[in-house]
Amino acid sequence: MSFLRTFLSFFFVALELIILGRVLMSWVDPAYRNPLGRFLFETSEPFLRPIRSVLPSTGTLDLSPIVAFLVIGVIAGALGVR
Repeated sequence: MSFLRTFLSFFFVALELIILGRVLMSWVDPAYRNPLGRFLFETSEPFLRPIRSVLPSTGTLDLSPIVAFLVIGVIAGALGVR
């Protein structure tokens, strides 16, 4: 049980860091032309796309990372890995 808890905790922290990196990278290179930006985009998009499809359009402001952080926090709290 300890391994599973540690793995889930690591997974949620890594996912949050990837999403945060993507947000920061979008300010510097919004086209994701460099390898790091491409990696962050490709790894976070499967988590953000479903959220973005449910949220109403806000123009150029993307609120999906904020919702993703909230969802990850709720799931991690419910599983007791925080």
